[in-house]
Amino acid sequence: QVQLVESGGGLVQAGGSLRLSCTATGSIFSIGAMGWYRQAPGKQRELVADITRGGTTTYGDSVKGRFTISRDNAKNTVYLQMNRLKPEDTAVYYCNSLPVVVYMWGQGTQVIVSS
Repeated sequence: QVQLVESGGGLVQAGGSLRLSCTATGSIFSIGAMGWYRQAPGKQRELVADITRGGTTTYGDSVKGRFTISRDNAKNTVYLQMNRLKPEDTAVYYCNSLPVVVYMWGQGTQVIVSS
């Protein structure tokens, strides 16, 4: 079974940037489309960005123009570059396939944006 490990979160001031990484123990090319999800306190987990095997990207309205998702199939890694961060971006960020495969949920990486 493929396992996903997220990293790169932290505490940042509003307007700052972070780059998240999601590394798989197996081939993400074989998985297909990958997504970054986030869950803020008291809210449901939501999809913020996804990328197909071929590199076509889609973004949620709240992050469009600020976040960039990318993937390196050779390194089995998906990235999320987050710029111009806002306090409302505070959440635990996870990666998973699209559609989600339940057993692949990792521990996530915490992002806290201070105002």
